[in-house]
Amino acid sequence: MLVALTLAAAAPTITAIDAERAFAADAQKLGQWTAFRAWSTPDALMFTPQPVKAHVFLKDRKDPPVAVFWWPGRSYISCDGSYAVNTGPWVREWGKSVGYFTTVWKRQPDGSWKWIFDAGDELKTARAEGGDIKPAVAACSGKKLGMLMSPPRPGEVGGGKANDQSLVWRWSVAKDGARTFEAWIWNGARFERVIHDEVAAQSQ
Repeated sequence: MLVALTLAAAAPTITAIDAERAFAADAQKLGQWTAFRAWSTPDALMFTPQPVKAHVFLKDRKDPPVAVFWWPGRSYISCDGSYAVNTGPWVREWGKSVGYFTTVWKRQPDGSWKWIFDAGDELKTARAEGGDIKPAVAACSGKKLGMLMSPPRPGEVGGGKANDQSLVWRWSVAKDGARTFEAWIWNGARFERVIHDEVAAQSQ
């Protein structure tokens, strides 16, 4: 028993960064949509451009011949470790198109991570992010007095917060498909916005 406890204590902590990298690796090894299904919670959301349940949208969808490749460029985690938000670059078909993703992760009862929100957009130039990054962890001190959010676009709105409220996020989608995603992290004195994604409406 003592040996088992010692080994458990020595085991490395799995971060949301590790989960993102494993998710991306599975997309290459197992197939893109197979990995998306395996790494998401039953109520996870994607955008097409309106919000849809990922497991409903991906139920019978076949994996593309070549999976998109992505990697974490920045990671923000709540003080209590219950939720994290990752963002970073993606590349499709060896650079034929590039863009960014943003994923909200929820820690599961067994200590693993699954994503609950996934979105992104195409860019003209890839983001210069990644490498041996470390998560930015929300402060555990200070009294949270609430936060001032920018007004959402008209349309559907959603979001969430960590169990200790040290990480907060919100998304909105207009009827034309334009959408926003914002995330804030508690720095001990105030909520600091760390992610602000703006996706333009789809062209008609």
